[in-house]
Amino acid sequence: MQIKGNDYKPNEILKFIREATNKTQKEFAKSINKSKDWQQSNELGRTNYLFKDLLELCNKNNIEILFVEKNTKKK
Repeated sequence: MQIKGNDYKPNEILKFIREATNKTQKEFAKSINKSKDWQQSNELGRTNYLFKDLLELCNKNNIEILFVEKNTKKK
């Protein structure tokens, strides 16, 4: 799965990643010692997770994050 981060809101990215693991909100959040409420609040966009939380979730669920340099050249 590839997600272009600039095309989505942070809450949408978190939900996409969780759904790709076929885990419930509770199972996904538990992998980094967070609650289901934490996961749900972030997926709904009520709160914003920290980038370190995203990295930890990806590491625990064997999801690779690739950073690609944004093309800033003007034509």
